[in-house]
Amino acid sequence: MSIEVSNLDHLGLVAGIIDEIGIVSQINELIPSHKTEKISAGQVVKGMILNGLGLVSSPLYLFSRFFSGKATEHLLGKGIKPEYLNDDRLGRVLDELYQTGLNQIFISIVLEVVKRYQIDVGTVHLDSSSFQVTGQDQTESPQFQEEEQPQIVKITYGYSKDKRPDLKQFMMNLICSNDGDVPLWVEIGNGNDSDTKEFSRLMRDYKSQLKWDSLMVVDSAFYSQENLQLSQSISWLSRVPVTIKLAKKLIQDISSEELQPSQIQGYSYKEVSKTYGGIPQRWLVVESEKRRESDLKKLEKNLVKEAREAEQKVRQLSRQTFACIPDAKKASQKLLKKSKYHQLTNIEVEVIPSKKTSDLTQKTEYQVRGTVSLCEEKLKPIRAASGRFIIATNVLDEKVLSAEEMLSKYKGQQGVERGFRFLKDPMFLTDSVFLKSPQRIESLGLIMGLCLLVYTLGQRQLRQCLQRRQATVSNQLGRPTNRPTLRWIFQCFQSIHLLVVSPTVEVSNLTEERLFLLKFFPPACQRYYLLS
Repeated sequence: MSIEVSNLDHLGLVAGIIDEIGIVSQINELIPSHKTEKISAGQVVKGMILNGLGLVSSPLYLFSRFFSGKATEHLLGKGIKPEYLNDDRLGRVLDELYQTGLNQIFISIVLEVVKRYQIDVGTVHLDSSSFQVTGQDQTESPQFQEEEQPQIVKITYGYSKDKRPDLKQFMMNLICSNDGDVPLWVEIGNGNDSDTKEFSRLMRDYKSQLKWDSLMVVDSAFYSQENLQLSQSISWLSRVPVTIKLAKKLIQDISSEELQPSQIQGYSYKEVSKTYGGIPQRWLVVESEKRRESDLKKLEKNLVKEAREAEQKVRQLSRQTFACIPDAKKASQKLLKKSKYHQLTNIEVEVIPSKKTSDLTQKTEYQVRGTVSLCEEKLKPIRAASGRFIIATNVLDEKVLSAEEMLSKYKGQQGVERGFRFLKDPMFLTDSVFLKSPQRIESLGLIMGLCLLVYTLGQRQLRQCLQRRQATVSNQLGRPTNRPTLRWIFQCFQSIHLLVVSPTVEVSNLTEERLFLLKFFPPACQRYYLLS
């Protein structure tokens, strides 16, 4: 009697979410399989998503190894073996995805997801991030440069948001829903693309292709006179850069008494009407208590450091001698000119007792004395602006978007930032991008987007189910929560195995805790574990 043991772990949950979304069938409709192929394009994409959400650092160049020891047939379909998921098949599918149209594929899946799961797209969040590429890409080869190529991304050096200017990169632009952080738009861009130039175009493309009238929440890179003019047909909410003189003056001039407390604890604000770039807007000057405390603490630290440096400069100056009073005064005025917070006061020029020179003439010299003191005139606006920022919108009707909603929706921008942190996690397949072809890197962007889609949708459904049933599960600290991360639930499902004792198939290590957790997942997930 032979017993086959393979790892199932949390991958049944991932596979079930993929099945419920219908990703495999949608990919297969767009990319039909040939008779000679042992595994369809949709199944390969499912395999890549399982790889990406596998909680092991297994980049795509080790794709075939990932399924070694896994319950491959159980997860991907009858007759599917790990060796079918080889590098050649992976590469061909990535090429076919690119040729079919990556944007078309993602949009078709997203439209179905939004409809099926009733995702609110009234407010969405846009941001971008850079991803590093190691190795020489194919665009550098003479053969590639001689061939006529369609418009593809440029893998090149650019501003690295991960502080790795030594590596080439590509950019990823991501738009997520405020409802569950579900990705609605994924686009790969050139490594040297500028957010300021790209954001307005992305917003217009999103609206024209998806036909949704969403409020677009975006960071300060969007906020320029040109972008505001180009985006008049789109409702937006953006942070205002304090480099704009009007904004800088406003956060310094408003007194604390003018701010009203927000319903969100720790925040207060004042709304004002402004016109910038020819566009009438509502500006919300916001003060965060925590950020103010942090800013003031940092300021005090800088004051101490600068005072120490200033005192040292004054001591050095006091040891210098000058031939005349104007030279001494000039040196004292120049000494702290670059100081941000301090000034030299009580300046005195002292006469040094004359000395006889070699030719017996008298030589008078001068020294400077002074006191280092804080320049309150400089500090007052800095302290006033501590913990403050401005958000602006072109939605002028407060009934459509209140001041409270402006703040809460802007805080939701953390959702798209969480999406990027997830994609860049060392346990995700994009810890390092080793693909050399720009086309395949663009296709990888689609896979990354689908991984994030599966993860966020699964987490959203889990939390909604817990809230609907008024139930909780234990978090990492053993405390009850109705908002667990899906990653934590994945970790709870480690060491689950599929046992095949022909003709019987069963799942081992399904503890009471795991069976309890399974209740909050859809039948599509449960069927991978509950075989009877």
